[in-house]
Amino acid sequence: MRALKKLSAETIAFVLATVIFLVPFSFMLLTAVKDQAQAADLDFAWPGEWRIVENVIAVVEARDYVLLRAFVNSTILTVASVALIVIFAAMAAFVLQRRAGAIGKVANFLVLSGLIIPPAIVPTIWLLQTLGLFKTLPGLILVEVAFGLSYAVLLFRAFIAAIPRELDEAAQIDGCSGPALFFRVIFPLLRPVTITVILTTSVAVFNDFVNPLYFTPGDDNATVQVTLYNFQSQYSTQWNLLFTDIVLITIPPLLAFVFFNRKIVAGMTAGAIKG
Repeated sequence: MRALKKLSAETIAFVLATVIFLVPFSFMLLTAVKDQAQAADLDFAWPGEWRIVENVIAVVEARDYVLLRAFVNSTILTVASVALIVIFAAMAAFVLQRRAGAIGKVANFLVLSGLIIPPAIVPTIWLLQTLGLFKTLPGLILVEVAFGLSYAVLLFRAFIAAIPRELDEAAQIDGCSGPALFFRVIFPLLRPVTITVILTTSVAVFNDFVNPLYFTPGDDNATVQVTLYNFQSQYSTQWNLLFTDIVLITIPPLLAFVFFNRKIVAGMTAGAIKG
């Protein structure tokens, strides 16, 4: 009886997952390979004419190859933001975990407030304009780092709590300074949670739509998600091109999830158990 109930629950979960994830994904793929007239019907009909290459070329060449520039900008934005988040979050988590006290409590409060308090768009724009970084990629990188730092600090801190302090003392007796202790002893031990932070943050930054829209308006610093917004207004009646653009910008994060999903789960589980 228990096995039958378990099988029924698994069957229901499978059907729900199919309806929620696979049906929209299949609809997106089918519409992306149709011609304009058939795509306008917005149904699940099999394509009468497969226009994969033609649709991809049309999307890539649109708006003076803005999609290619967007992929370059998104790659630079993702790599730079994630690298800074990993370094700064790991160092901050190590200090906060090892130095509990009044200052540490205030710092922890600020870290948690970064997860709870919504971002203030207007003051951030004013600050970027004052620094001369508004509408620039470096300014957007700093914004992504600021918004992603709190989550990464919490993950690193939970993992560092399991590393014995005796290891720090032994390294200091051997002559390690503060930076050497962190980069030569502690940071290599953080590999599982570092992989988790890299993968989850990369997907979040690459798929971010709101921050690039607010802080880097225009085509010069456009990211892939912003091109979708522009394509939606340009190709509002050409659903085949709009869905082709969606497919193209979905491929990188989808591949990252397919190849590294086990490492994401392993890293988060390790951090949760040791925290």
